[in-house]
Amino acid sequence: MAPIVCTSALEAVSLIQSGETLWTHSMGATPKLLLNALAEHALSRQDLTLLQLHTEGAESLSNDNLKGHLRHRCFFGGMPTRRLLQQGDADYVPIFLSEVPKLFRSGEQKIDTAIIQVSPPDKHGICSLGISVEATLAACQVAGKIIAHINPQMPRTHGDGFIHYSKIAAVYEESSALPQHPLAASDAVSLAIGNNVAELVRDGDCLQMGIGAIPDAVLSCLGNHKDLGIHTELFSDGVLNLVELGVVNNSKKKVHPGKIVTGFALGSQRLYDYVDDNPSVIFMDIEQVNDTAIIRKNPNVMAINSALQLDISGQICADSLGTKIYSGVGGQMDFIRGAGLSEGGRSVIALPSTASGGKVSRIATVLSPGAGVVTTRAHVHYVVTEYGYVNLRGRSLIERARALIDIAHPDFREQLCRETFDMWGLSV
Repeated sequence: MAPIVCTSALEAVSLIQSGETLWTHSMGATPKLLLNALAEHALSRQDLTLLQLHTEGAESLSNDNLKGHLRHRCFFGGMPTRRLLQQGDADYVPIFLSEVPKLFRSGEQKIDTAIIQVSPPDKHGICSLGISVEATLAACQVAGKIIAHINPQMPRTHGDGFIHYSKIAAVYEESSALPQHPLAASDAVSLAIGNNVAELVRDGDCLQMGIGAIPDAVLSCLGNHKDLGIHTELFSDGVLNLVELGVVNNSKKKVHPGKIVTGFALGSQRLYDYVDDNPSVIFMDIEQVNDTAIIRKNPNVMAINSALQLDISGQICADSLGTKIYSGVGGQMDFIRGAGLSEGGRSVIALPSTASGGKVSRIATVLSPGAGVVTTRAHVHYVVTEYGYVNLRGRSLIERARALIDIAHPDFREQLCRETFDMWGLSV
């Protein structure tokens, strides 16, 4: 059955009725035109729930006038939802990223409408989810109806992200630029962390990393490595630079050798042009990308992640600032566990030693009240700051404390030693 072809984004989202649970395509494929229209349409509806991961440029849906009309239910927080989450006007669901598709496919979380952004259909009538497959493929498979923005600027990508035009209920077509994230500028701290992490990367490793100043700095320090592979939830320009240098060739991988495996891409137009119709880059369902059983099949997996805070026993908080939700659980534990089970695998938590302009130590004696433990102290392996790196695997609590204080900012080391003695009665 052919979809309704709409002349405006508002006409397309008008199919949404009160009480519906919606899913929105996320990351760089956030259907901003449809979501802006939804912000207007929702005012004539009641009790809409919008499920989402991180969205780009969807601030219109965070307007206070939408209270009672639309409420966000976030598996990951970002700029458009962070304020709402922190003031109690949106809901946060802690969950491993790998399990979000399972939540949909099992029926535990119903979806009435999926709102997506896709490429135009090819000669076979197939559209591509483009630069962001993540959990959207699963959402489309279970949704009662699909509303799509067809964007000629959306790359056609290889892998899992295909949907037939006939499966869509309503379409609106308009050419629109995708959000871009240029490489972060490296400051002295990020570059020092990058160099420290690079010392832990070995030739032939299979890398996972995120986006931001620290991952970009790490990637910029790997130019002299060889035969690196990529199996990661997020693919960015820093990886593309290493591909062009021949450093990344995916030759040592056992899962999809010779190919980059990812769940979504976010970067420059150069990156989007690279992944367009490129069979060497596979965009897969995040249930597969982040499956620990699949990750561990590659040897020498190197998982590189960050944190907001950690305590001297090794507990990692990555989703909140105390009780205030900042981001989400994401795929950190998926990959840390996968790397830990991989032959020769390692994981790294890399973070600056301080926050708030140097006023606060990110390495604390205990986590802030209400802080969420994303990675347990039983899973943590390497921790890296600008002052060095330490290996916590197999270390006792007191050995961990001594090691972490050594890579804390010098201004806080004496205080950490004193607090540790007061807490455990042991001198570090």
